[in-house]
Amino acid sequence: MDFRRIILFGALGLVLAMIWQSWVQFQIDHDPTNPASPAAQQAAANSSGVDDVPDAPAITTSDVPQATSVIEGGASVDDTSSSQGQIINVKTDFVNASISTKGGDIVFLELIKHPISVEQPDQGIELLHKDTSGLNIVQSGLIGTDREYPNHSIEFTSSQTEVELDGEGKAEVILNWTAPDGVSYQKVYTFRESSYHVDVEFRVDNNIESNWTGFFYGQLKQTAVVQEGSMGFLGRLPSYSGAAIYTAEDKYDKIDYSDISDGPLNLSTTEGWVAMLQHYFVTAWLPEGSSGYQLYSGVSRNELAPEYRIGFKHTEPVSIAAGQSGTINSSLFVGPKEQKRLNALGVPGIELTVDYGFLTPVADPLFWLLTKIHGFVGNWGWAIILLTVLVKAVFLPLSAASYKSMAKMKKLQPRLTTLKERYGDDKQKFQQEMMKLYKTEKVNPAGGCLPILVQIPVFIALYWVLLESVELRQADFMLWLNDLSLPDPYYVLPLIMGASMLAQQLLNPAPLDPLQKKIMTALPVVFTVFFLWFPAGLVLYWVVNNLLSIAQQYFITKKYQNA
Repeated sequence: MDFRRIILFGALGLVLAMIWQSWVQFQIDHDPTNPASPAAQQAAANSSGVDDVPDAPAITTSDVPQATSVIEGGASVDDTSSSQGQIINVKTDFVNASISTKGGDIVFLELIKHPISVEQPDQGIELLHKDTSGLNIVQSGLIGTDREYPNHSIEFTSSQTEVELDGEGKAEVILNWTAPDGVSYQKVYTFRESSYHVDVEFRVDNNIESNWTGFFYGQLKQTAVVQEGSMGFLGRLPSYSGAAIYTAEDKYDKIDYSDISDGPLNLSTTEGWVAMLQHYFVTAWLPEGSSGYQLYSGVSRNELAPEYRIGFKHTEPVSIAAGQSGTINSSLFVGPKEQKRLNALGVPGIELTVDYGFLTPVADPLFWLLTKIHGFVGNWGWAIILLTVLVKAVFLPLSAASYKSMAKMKKLQPRLTTLKERYGDDKQKFQQEMMKLYKTEKVNPAGGCLPILVQIPVFIALYWVLLESVELRQADFMLWLNDLSLPDPYYVLPLIMGASMLAQQLLNPAPLDPLQKKIMTALPVVFTVFFLWFPAGLVLYWVVNNLLSIAQQYFITKKYQNA
């Protein structure tokens, strides 16, 4: 079996597969039957709304009646057409946020430390928003069965309009509402200095003569996030956008827009979380305050596009005696997928939102090593270079064995050419004589390929580390490369990469098969075009790896050719 041919066609197949994936995504984005596509948005405008306030869970406590829907008659809650409420602006050192008194929703959140681009350093990414471009908001409330509750359709009041960090490093937003039965509520958001973690608390003053019982719920609602293309005509890099959940029983799972459209999620768990993900950033509800939770999803329509939601609600009620006060709380994380911050939350599985796929066991140590190197050199570009050198050093024995085999193959090239000419079109006889020659000269034709196959998982894992790590977003390297997460604006690195691939081919034994030779000749051009739209950090890794391989292969080939 010709292992070099297998790897060659495998590489070509990878390119074709990625082009095919981009074509399929294009078809999905323009499919009028897909509710997430722009073509379906006009049709969505004619659809009727659905109730997006979750039902209260069934209560098994003997002295509390069975729970039913919180809104009588299935009335529709239409956030778009109803009052937007008063806006309360919050400013910390990490975020600018806006909270509406209509439902107490977080309708805007800007990440100050993460600008839109290097050219716009004063304008942060708007992770949450509610405008003509779409919807991405945070909602929460209380639900129950025997009274009116402060869900996200309620109009709160507040004396605050602008809130900043106080002397204790906290920014507290307080929203008030008194129910018709006389129960008083405060919905309190607490933002903290140098943090993307937000506490959400309901304070209940049960100043009536009967017991109060209720449940907390929190949900994330958004229109489909279509991320900006980063590969030109080849489409977008495959970074996931959509919902994700984590449960104690089934662990991490993605719930994409089509899954939500197909039918509602209904899962019970003892611990877990729900999130909306996009490249580099995450918004997640981190449930607290109950021994059990129900995770749910849904989709509703408005005038522009489908609105997808993922949420949770307590399954165990909180009871407050007559004349007493109590609290129900949970928390949010709204920010970048920085692994150090995610791990510091102490929430099981939240670090998996940085999605390295099935190669996570390999990718995690690579990212750890990359951050350690960055801590030493202080530059992500040089950290990538040094990491590539270290990975290359680890695989030095395997690479040496591969290049040694290739050097021997190249030395035999004139004799193989003679055999090819002698036996002409008799491929079977040629193969027999070629294998006899390999055996005589003690050359393993697979020796140049098998060591490379062993290294492929590491290289792919490193690819995902460089693609998924928000730490490299807008990371400056040197000269014109001021953002390693974007393509090289002058295409210098891709051209160097293509030249390095061509140089490697000159060091390898020339293929005897004419078709294989044509494909090998075309690959540097194909990959150069392909890499024009890759993030510069990925191309930098590939260039350094190629240059190190060329140097190693050159000296080994020279050694065996002179032997």
